[in-house]
Amino acid sequence: MPKPTRRHLAVATAVAAASAVAAVAVTSTAGATDTAQRARAAVQGGNAKNVILLIGDGMGDSEITLARDYTAGANGRLNMDKFPLTGSYTTYAVHADGTPDYVTDSAASGTGWATGIKTVNGRISKTPGTDKAAPTLLELAQRKGYATGSVTTAELTDATPAVLASHTTDRSCQGPADMAKCPTDTIAAGGPGSIAEQSVNHQVDVLLGGGKQRFDQKVTDGRYKGLTVTEQAQKLGYNVVTDSAGLNGAKPGEPVLGLFATGNVPVEWTGKPAAVGGTDPQRCVTSNPKRPSTTPSLEASATKAIQLLEAKQKQKHSKQGFFLQIEGASIDKQDHAADPCGQIGETAAFDRAVKVARDYAAGHPDTLVVTTADHGHTSQIVPLEATPPGLSSTLVTDEGQQLKVNYSTNTPGQSQEHTGTEVRIAAQGPQAYRVLGITNQTDLFTTISEALRLR
Repeated sequence: MPKPTRRHLAVATAVAAASAVAAVAVTSTAGATDTAQRARAAVQGGNAKNVILLIGDGMGDSEITLARDYTAGANGRLNMDKFPLTGSYTTYAVHADGTPDYVTDSAASGTGWATGIKTVNGRISKTPGTDKAAPTLLELAQRKGYATGSVTTAELTDATPAVLASHTTDRSCQGPADMAKCPTDTIAAGGPGSIAEQSVNHQVDVLLGGGKQRFDQKVTDGRYKGLTVTEQAQKLGYNVVTDSAGLNGAKPGEPVLGLFATGNVPVEWTGKPAAVGGTDPQRCVTSNPKRPSTTPSLEASATKAIQLLEAKQKQKHSKQGFFLQIEGASIDKQDHAADPCGQIGETAAFDRAVKVARDYAAGHPDTLVVTTADHGHTSQIVPLEATPPGLSSTLVTDEGQQLKVNYSTNTPGQSQEHTGTEVRIAAQGPQAYRVLGITNQTDLFTTISEALRLR
């Protein structure tokens, strides 16, 4: 028998390693054999006591696939992949005359599910032509006696959380000092004020995220003139917390305002951003020196929010439950920056929050859980031999394989752009069947309002 050559040994070693990886991947995933049975069991009508809506900002199918490939493997599954019912929805915005604007921003897309109407890019829960406030899911839920909450890794005044608890002509009107584009929304003009002022005036039970800089601005008119918005919140009974210890100590029965960063909450992972001509193969760093150790994770914030909302309703002996929105915001922000490691880390963090929601629903089957995105984004997995004209990076996945990701929706040096693609929507619980097929973003408003009997 001939002596094996170095090449033969290398091939044998590679085959053995690949077989081991495949074996791990296969045993860690659920097959498709029970799909029909699970789908039939999941289709239910009726009403929900609670709704947990999870938004991965900018989390299109490419972003999900990238995170899955890197962390769980090509044949692995994320928590968000395990919902029994999955569909897609369209995300377009409209112009003032109602004609389609094919690529949405987060303000218009969020307005779509929050109010059930399409609007122009940049507008927060107002009509496209007449600029009139439209009732939101959160407002309708409050009127029906539900506890309400909003959790995000962005500023609490950013577009996605803003669409639930405010109405402004432009998304930039985040604090009292930021009202240049919203002259009719100012308190001096008889309007409701900035997004920060409106959010606390709505007395949402749980508000957790970043954006302390907006709440530190002083109110310029009205009842709270001269106070910061944080002080306004305290006057309204809010317990203002700024770190994990404060959040852990929050008690049910009092509204909680968590401000965990001056701006957006720092991301969890770091690495080299994509570059013209690509990067050397890299492993992501699963930490960030700019993220204080006292910063609660999205998973921890989601867990605490659910606990507080459920406990409040029990204290009140209410038959109603709660409505909670949870946003993984910086999937989008790192996509804009062409930072694949930051983007993957935020998707993984969001996926852990998805698990929190699904674990809760496992013990509370009267809970509707929905996970989706507001719009698609730029990252694309391309062949290793590809030479993209824009920015690219090569990653070494947890499977030990190389993966190239490309960002080419804008010229290098510019912010990468949203795309107009449809995005995934998946659900479980009462009325979850409504997400099946191809629906419109505004249909999510109907799904949730029907589940909670809001209309």
